[in-house]
Amino acid sequence: MNVTVLGSGRWGTFLAVYHSRRNNVKLWGLSEAPDFQELMATRKNAYLELPDNLQLEPDLEKALNHADYIVISISAQQLRNFCQRINGYDVSGKTFILCMKGIESETGKRLTTIVKENITQDINVCVWVGPGHVQDFMRGVPNCMVVDSEDKAVINDVVTKFSSDLIRLYIGDDIIGTEIGAAAKNVVGIAAGMLDGAGLGSLKGALMARGAREVARLIHAMGGNELSAYGLCHLGDYEATLFSLHSQNRKFGESFIKKEEYTKLAEGAATVKALMKLSEEYNVEMPISKLVYDVIYNDVKPLDAMGALFERDVKTEFSREY
Repeated sequence: MNVTVLGSGRWGTFLAVYHSRRNNVKLWGLSEAPDFQELMATRKNAYLELPDNLQLEPDLEKALNHADYIVISISAQQLRNFCQRINGYDVSGKTFILCMKGIESETGKRLTTIVKENITQDINVCVWVGPGHVQDFMRGVPNCMVVDSEDKAVINDVVTKFSSDLIRLYIGDDIIGTEIGAAAKNVVGIAAGMLDGAGLGSLKGALMARGAREVARLIHAMGGNELSAYGLCHLGDYEATLFSLHSQNRKFGESFIKKEEYTKLAEGAATVKALMKLSEEYNVEMPISKLVYDVIYNDVKPLDAMGALFERDVKTEFSREY
């Protein structure tokens, strides 16, 4: 089976290696991007070495023509423009698998919505999200992830063809909850890093409980199943995001508090803007997300923001007030 992976960052490159275990794979990246240039020159990066059967393809049209299954792994904020570019080629009938997490910061729109708005041809779209780090997978440490879509046949097809002993894929049944939960966990990851940076790591347990609860409320208000917040897309991904040294969002939060430069992609920094937009639109209080937003964008001192969080009115733990 032919598979194309679009995006040569850490996760996209790993997915190309993962799929090449069973399939004929091409990996596309921007020819001017440093990560793709490194792969072209050395066939390896800081995390892995490409197998001999994996082809690097700098030509987007050739990459798209190669396969019926197109994996996309890029920054969520670049997806709209990228899809407009893809729409210039014939991709009718292909299945697009979004292995990425985020919400468009300017609009609050989910990634599958952006794809369908900008690729106007007859395509299939699904998301593939959940816990796992390249470093662990490359050591053979398995994990579980979830595939979701509005089309059940697409979910079943992708799960059947791409599940393995390394990544066990589960069948999702709530595309709204899966996408929002996966994106929002990066924001909670930044909050966890802020706690680490402030020497308050013991609060992570409370952060996990309350973070999942506020995301569940938002999912419910948007028409999804709030239980998705407690599944693989969100709570199931907390260990990899709130605690792991490999987590870029956690590291971003820690570095921000310590006033240290951090240059790697932390998707949650853009996603929190979208969450604030959705919080207002659906009238859902999201105090943890607001804390992260205020610290990053409103210059609120972290300890002041945390103090405001603890001074909120007392409510029952599982309040259904939205």
